[in-house]
Amino acid sequence: MRVLVIEDDQDVADYLNKGLRESDYVVDHATDGKEGMTMAASGDYDVMIIDRMLPGMDGLNIIKTIRATGNQTPVLILSALGDVDARVEGLRGGGDDYLTKPFSFTELLARLDVLARRARSGGETETVLKVADLEMDLLARTVKRNGMNIDVQPREFRLLEYLMRHADQVVTRTMLLEKVWDYHFDPQTNVIDVHISRLRSKIDKGFEKPLLQTIRGAGYMLRDDS
Repeated sequence: MRVLVIEDDQDVADYLNKGLRESDYVVDHATDGKEGMTMAASGDYDVMIIDRMLPGMDGLNIIKTIRATGNQTPVLILSALGDVDARVEGLRGGGDDYLTKPFSFTELLARLDVLARRARSGGETETVLKVADLEMDLLARTVKRNGMNIDVQPREFRLLEYLMRHADQVVTRTMLLEKVWDYHFDPQTNVIDVHISRLRSKIDKGFEKPLLQTIRGAGYMLRDDS
């Protein structure tokens, strides 16, 4: 696939360019907003990675400008701004996904793959996940059950998002280590057990039907038994 990287931080750009090329992407790179805008408008890309804060022209203005011309190339926004308002502004401004710095390259590749597949299939961007009365808003980064707000930490959010995307499926410890913690080895700690316990106490405690289940000897499952 052909990707345009618009990133002014040379260290980040070098890291992205090297990793993407090693992953068989064809990469073009712009170092400022104006150059990036020109390349985005004139090039035929499968996906774009655009830093939010750029010299010359900021990333959100680039996205808004190309969207106004009918260019629907998927855009992954990179930013050091990770609060809810910044994410929502970026996604509502025309971005398709939002990744905060510092980031895992494995996660970035996975997100690019999702964006490319979605573009090929013509699918709509999924912004809300639901399992029974549990609801996750991916734009606002909020979780509710039966209409009640549930406060989850960033790692708990990622863990719950993965479980919700794989509802009614057994999720193994290895899957969680690789997809939520980006570990490709077992660190021999109880990190998963601790986070599962915390998450279970938040989404199940006080509700009639538990959703998060331990499948003995296999892993975990988020399931609606109603």
